[in-house]
Amino acid sequence: MKEGLLDRFMSKKGLYTGFWVIAIFMVTILIYYTATLQKEVPPIPQTVKSASGEVLYTYDDVVTGKGYFQEFDLMDWGTMLGMGAYAGPDFTTNFFHHRAEFLYDFYAKEMFGKSNADITDIERGSVKERVKQEFHAQTSLKEAGVTYTDASAAAYKHNVKLLTKMLVEGDSSRAFRGGVILPEEAVKIAAFVDWSQLVASSYRPGTKRTWSNNWPPEPLVDQDVLADYHFVSLWEFLILWTLTIVVIFLSYEYLFKKGRKEELEPELKITKLFKSQKKLLKYVPIVSLLFLVQLFLGAYLAHIYTEPTKDFVLSQSILPFNVIRSMHTQIAILWVAVGWLVGGLLIAPWIANKDHKFPWLVDVLWIALLTVAVGSIYGLYMGATGQMRETWFWFGNEGRELINLGRVWDIGLVLGLIFWFLLVFSLIRKAGKNNPLVGTIIWSAFAIATLYIAGMMPIQKIMPNFTVDDYYRWWVIHLWVELTFELFAAGTIAFFTVSLGLISRKTAERVMFFELFLIMMSGTLGVGHHYWWQGLDEYWIAIGGIFSALEPLPLALMIIEAARNKREKVHSGKGFKFSTVFLWLSGSAVLNWIGAGFFGMVINTPTISYYSHGTYLIMPHAHIALLGAFGYISIAFLYMTSKTNSLAKGLVWNDKISKIAFWLLTIGVLLFALPTLIIGIEQTKMAQEMGYYYVRTREAVEGMKNWMWFRILPDSLMLLGGLLIFIDLTKKTFFAKKAVEISK
Repeated sequence: MKEGLLDRFMSKKGLYTGFWVIAIFMVTILIYYTATLQKEVPPIPQTVKSASGEVLYTYDDVVTGKGYFQEFDLMDWGTMLGMGAYAGPDFTTNFFHHRAEFLYDFYAKEMFGKSNADITDIERGSVKERVKQEFHAQTSLKEAGVTYTDASAAAYKHNVKLLTKMLVEGDSSRAFRGGVILPEEAVKIAAFVDWSQLVASSYRPGTKRTWSNNWPPEPLVDQDVLADYHFVSLWEFLILWTLTIVVIFLSYEYLFKKGRKEELEPELKITKLFKSQKKLLKYVPIVSLLFLVQLFLGAYLAHIYTEPTKDFVLSQSILPFNVIRSMHTQIAILWVAVGWLVGGLLIAPWIANKDHKFPWLVDVLWIALLTVAVGSIYGLYMGATGQMRETWFWFGNEGRELINLGRVWDIGLVLGLIFWFLLVFSLIRKAGKNNPLVGTIIWSAFAIATLYIAGMMPIQKIMPNFTVDDYYRWWVIHLWVELTFELFAAGTIAFFTVSLGLISRKTAERVMFFELFLIMMSGTLGVGHHYWWQGLDEYWIAIGGIFSALEPLPLALMIIEAARNKREKVHSGKGFKFSTVFLWLSGSAVLNWIGAGFFGMVINTPTISYYSHGTYLIMPHAHIALLGAFGYISIAFLYMTSKTNSLAKGLVWNDKISKIAFWLLTIGVLLFALPTLIIGIEQTKMAQEMGYYYVRTREAVEGMKNWMWFRILPDSLMLLGGLLIFIDLTKKTFFAKKAVEISK
């Protein structure tokens, strides 16, 4: 009986049903948690005042300061509650630590008549207990207001002076040149930062945990990881190991089971280009050029991370770290997204076996995307450098890490994505037969377009509460990357492995639906692993930890099966015309597993994440997963477009340069993981032993500078690979000779 149920579940119909059941369940739970969000977020107090009655700052000051923090893109220099870039400090921890140090000195003088540096260890123990009492018993974050002791009020004023000096004058030791933020703006930013310090240091009512679940680790007040997080980590590993075995068993027992008489479809034959497909050719060099630019910006950032006091190519006053970092991430989103748009527009006429009624609409989309790309990059620079003080929100740098575009460019991007969806859908819906592979690609793309809107609320102004804002920011980042992007990737790889004659349609559909099931199961509530330390309740620790890192496995297994079929096909003498396309798709599946699966698990468990949050240990996961899982698919689409043009026009095609570029890029990004992993592990160790404040000082990483310089090797390999991709695609698409001419 059990075997029969399992057989039915692993059938195409069973997996399709399972996908929708788990999707509805997971989305319902996410909506429920979202509806209860206001009950758990840390409030913004109406006033923060001293015991003597002096008002230090108000609700409006916190919100205004958050606006300035975003306007000048400080999240692409340092971090807020551990989220952001790693060149600057964690602003939250700075205020927390400096407040504790100030109180130590204050109470050492009050209790023993000496400075903290001069008291004995036994006396310091008494001072520590007094400071802990101040943080956890005498300070409470409430919407009605916060009352600081006069000592904490003095500590706040001291913090304001330190932060104002750093923001106005700069901090060259950490690649911040200053000269942009005005003193009165810095004071408002200080109010926002102090609110985040209250989130990290004061207890949630009725608990012995801070609003940030006891993050960051701070030895001065004995703040450290709780035992509950160790148990969650243990269960996460046990569940992951068990489910990995189950997934492998189900894949080979039911998805790739031998003996099925499932014929491979004939390899895609291309004899002509539709008019709309011809218009895609101009996208090819531009997208690959954007990729190359992104790689150069990444190399620039690596140099500044290594030598923050020195310039590289141009002065940092011209190319500020935070501005270039925001461009680095936004250009990545642009070239990946546009590459996928090219893929959808390329596939649609094949599925429908007809062209668009108005092919020139592809040119309209091209102009719209160029406008958004140029306008947004201009805004990123002008906004963060203080040259759009009145219009930064609409046209400048919105300063929310990875979602930096000004609101006008946000709207333009969404409209472009929806316009693209309508172009493709209007053609495919008329196709003669239902194709679940294509349907997955199209509807996941629609979800990508609409889900971006979650990061645009409220549409006309900033979100006042950082925790609520960050909650929806991660909807875009995580639910994009680990849900809708993964759905798109699953449909794309399945479609191409079938179209290239490497996997039977029935096998591909079963694997894809199994993959969709796992993606919805792990990717939806898995967003919770970003919510542990930014002010949401502790249940996110368990939810986010358990649902993670399984979804890349079936795709990797499908690529292995496709590779075996390709090898048999080539050995049989049939040949294979799409080796380059398949190479990039294979690399996508494998790097997806390495980046999202392996390196994802390195950082996702609560115990490790507690100490590694906001360290270099995040970098291997982020770079390999994004480039491998999504960037390689975009490159595959570009090569497929170029190959289509070559076959239709009978042009010469050689895979040599493209294969060299692939291996340079792949080896480069894997080598990139080595120094960042080593530095991140050492930082994580420091956080456990000395607290998070020290981890984010320049001194903490200065001793590992040799590993930073090691990045010259992987960065050079990736740059060379990106350059070859650009040259190769441009040459193949626009300068290749006809095969007939060569034969003569």
